[in-house]
Amino acid sequence: MTSVARNWAGNLTFQPRHIGCPRNLEELVELVERSEHCRVLGTGHSFNAIADCDDTLISLHDMPTAVSIDSGRATITGMVRYGDLAIRLHQAGWAVENLGSLPHISVAGACATATHGSGDAHGVLTTAIASITFVDGTGRVVCFDRAHPDFAGAGVHLGALGVVSELVLELVPTFEVRQWVYEGVPFTEVAQHFDEITSSGYSVSLFTTWDPPVMRQVWVKERVDGDQPPAPGRRWGGSLADGPRNPVPGMPAQNCTPQQGQPGPWHERLPHFRLDFTPSAGEELQTEYFVPRPLALDAMKALARIGKRIASVVQISEIRTVKGDDFWLSPAYQRDSVALHFTWIADEAAVLPVVAEVEEVLRPFEPRPHWGKIFTMPAAELRARYPRFDDFVALTERYDPQRKFVNAFLAPLLLR
Repeated sequence: MTSVARNWAGNLTFQPRHIGCPRNLEELVELVERSEHCRVLGTGHSFNAIADCDDTLISLHDMPTAVSIDSGRATITGMVRYGDLAIRLHQAGWAVENLGSLPHISVAGACATATHGSGDAHGVLTTAIASITFVDGTGRVVCFDRAHPDFAGAGVHLGALGVVSELVLELVPTFEVRQWVYEGVPFTEVAQHFDEITSSGYSVSLFTTWDPPVMRQVWVKERVDGDQPPAPGRRWGGSLADGPRNPVPGMPAQNCTPQQGQPGPWHERLPHFRLDFTPSAGEELQTEYFVPRPLALDAMKALARIGKRIASVVQISEIRTVKGDDFWLSPAYQRDSVALHFTWIADEAAVLPVVAEVEEVLRPFEPRPHWGKIFTMPAAELRARYPRFDDFVALTERYDPQRKFVNAFLAPLLLR
């Protein structure tokens, strides 16, 4: 009998033969062992078919949701969301170094696809992992810590090594953040002061629709350390917002975390959107590309040349900085990066041709797409973007010899 599940954006309907809902580790192992193919649904915050499966789709919602904190580390089970984790950490006096725009996503799923926040000094969310435990394709429970020779390959794993049952995260002491929003920053100012802008806060995001060539908003999130002066009324040719804002045009500001310099806990400021409201626009498609930081301004200028095409189907575009890392399949692998994100209208037929145009424009700038979002880049080109891709394929063959976790999305990349 075919079951039905949908991703969060609603643009995909998964129709596996079976949806498995294990209640404990033993049932999860048994489910993996008896499945011909299986994938984990997670929180459904992907915009492509990376989580799809024609056989068994695994939901971890009935598994125990546990968080334990000890000696500056948090041990969590596979279905814990960032928003729920953050509350527990803050109450205990701890934090993770960074968060993404949405607190609604699962930690395991975000790390598997190298999801990220922003900040010159901050890597993808995967960089917080101290160890990761899977149920692999043979039903074994295997653990990779930072001393394990395969750790760098296992961090951003795309669900191809197994089902994550546990993660251990490195923590930092809790801290406070305040955020300011500047409006109407001209692209010419961004081009001239890009490094100054992105280093002006703990986390900085720039928002544009590409036509006209102006940053509608620049969000500066500052760490609060003692008494700090108020933000200047004008910066980089833009004006300090006179009230709370939503980066998505037409969406209510109440959905967003507090602004206007109100100090608050890290987990209530680093995400753009509040846990108790609909994240982002709600009806949308998303695309994102990482380009090397030295090439970013030229890449942005190239996108501005097709700004009218982008603006015809985009709701908002976000520009963020990401520190390089050593995870083989991270889009920030061995290069500090600028992430160019697009929140599109929920019309795939209208959006996909523009996505293809964006990729063509960005091709000279070595783009790597976000694994959980829409892209059209051919498998051969995508593999060539990652120097260790063949090593990752060999890793998946060792831990999933029957290729249980290879679905239609991953097959062109992993089967050889």
